[in-house]
Amino acid sequence: MARRRARSTHRHRARVDPGEPPEVLRPRHRRRHPYEHIARLHGADVLATTVVQTCVRYAEADRCRFCTIEESLRSGATVAAKTPAQLARVAEAAVRLDGIKQMVMTTGTTTGSDRGARNLVRSVRAVLEAVPGLPVQVQCEPPGDLSWIRALRDAGAATIGIHVESLDEEVRRRWMPGKSTVPLAEYVAAWDEAVRVFGRNRVSTYLLVGLGEDPDELIAGAGELIERGVYPFVVPFRPMAGTLAARDGIPAPGAALLTYVTEGVAAKLRAAGMSGADQKAGCAACGACSVLQSAGG
Repeated sequence: MARRRARSTHRHRARVDPGEPPEVLRPRHRRRHPYEHIARLHGADVLATTVVQTCVRYAEADRCRFCTIEESLRSGATVAAKTPAQLARVAEAAVRLDGIKQMVMTTGTTTGSDRGARNLVRSVRAVLEAVPGLPVQVQCEPPGDLSWIRALRDAGAATIGIHVESLDEEVRRRWMPGKSTVPLAEYVAAWDEAVRVFGRNRVSTYLLVGLGEDPDELIAGAGELIERGVYPFVVPFRPMAGTLAARDGIPAPGAALLTYVTEGVAAKLRAAGMSGADQKAGCAACGACSVLQSAGG
């Protein structure tokens, strides 16, 4: 059965021509939500969903300048919170009808100390009950209580993304005024615990090129992540419609800068024997939003 790509709703996903909708997007859930309002196809064989489509940091003063998490909700293209049962039903259909090979679950940050991990635990369990063996990546901020990382693994998640976007404190404050209130030390602690629980090269973080960070410092920071067993998923900043950055006219990075950073990070990944393709699930395993894999990382 032929498969076609669907428009992505992930914050850092490249937009592609939606074409004819895949089979999984045609049915409607029994609560009358179209399946594409619950999860969408990314790349060739990835099902992705934002479990909670709202974020406690989305007020303009706190919002990440590159984020569009609530814009698709405002446009009516999704629902605010996906239930475990909805996700399980859509995942089963996606595997059966469209040959999905992995699933990515991200979430907006919630008010509790788990910062969204609690909903991910329930969702992973439900999906794996419906589709045993499906590799699932979860993505969230560092939970205030690191035991949630073990809970995510015990629920069946194969990999985890804890996304910092930048390692430069000034850049973080400028681009992520709300998220930057979580100290880098909490990210480091969460990465180390995640590597202990999930394993080396089963933990990843986004690093965005084009936010103003010194490129050599970005490459060096990526090297430190690699030494910790964390895969630095280098992606160009994209001024997507609906973001504060696009409103302010901030452009995407130039090709020369992106090439320089990508090749520098890829060299460090090769030296460490780490590859995004070796991750079982997630953005690094897919690789569609980055040129790291084509550069040998």
